[in-house]
Amino acid sequence: MSETSATVDVDTYADSLLQVRDLDAGYGDLQILEDVDLDVADEEYVTVVGPNGAGKSTVMKSVFGLTTYMGGSVTFDGESIHGLRPEEIIHHGIGYVPQNENVFASLTVEENLEMGAYILDSVPEDAMQAVYDRFPILEERNDQKAGTMSGGQQQMLAMGRALMLEPDLLLLDEPSAGLAPDLVEDMFDRIDRINEAGTAVLMVEQNAKEALRRCDRGYVLVQGQNRYEEAGDVLLNDPEVRQQFLGG
Repeated sequence: MSETSATVDVDTYADSLLQVRDLDAGYGDLQILEDVDLDVADEEYVTVVGPNGAGKSTVMKSVFGLTTYMGGSVTFDGESIHGLRPEEIIHHGIGYVPQNENVFASLTVEENLEMGAYILDSVPEDAMQAVYDRFPILEERNDQKAGTMSGGQQQMLAMGRALMLEPDLLLLDEPSAGLAPDLVEDMFDRIDRINEAGTAVLMVEQNAKEALRRCDRGYVLVQGQNRYEEAGDVLLNDPEVRQQFLGG
């Protein structure tokens, strides 16, 4: 596989749910991303991997309006969303689970989930029950303060809150970070089921091998630029990608 495989043919993804084209972004005057292209089709599962400092989380934050926009375009379901605030982007059907500080520690599980539907006039009971059905431990502990829960339970709560508005696209930033090894596979299984139920997933993940094994397509980002883009299993089995970015 050559590095030119990172070049995205715009026509190939003309009907993508999420389209990122030639994106330049960063923080203040510091540019992190340069000419980044990325696509997520309806109900697709896409993973972004790469070395530390590559700009992976910056891509995620840029889609959700949390960085400084410097050029290019971000469209979702055919509408431009770059320049919008996160609270506006939520209305378009995108949910976001950040890596750190992703629950309200002083609030209960139920209150956290209610916060996920804050833009609505009332909390939809069917959406709440759907989250409880997906994560039964949350229903068992609905009166527990989020800050007293384990890391894995907090991650489930963060994902549940993001799902309260039944988004078309779920953004996940390092969902396995900080989890005990025996919980990582369970977390990936839950993400699989979210995707299989019809929600598109765009994930940044440190556990690159497992992420690529499960996703439909993957991107390798290096120094803020596209390096490779291919089906997840193709990237996983490419000798050059494995040697440079997956530890052989």
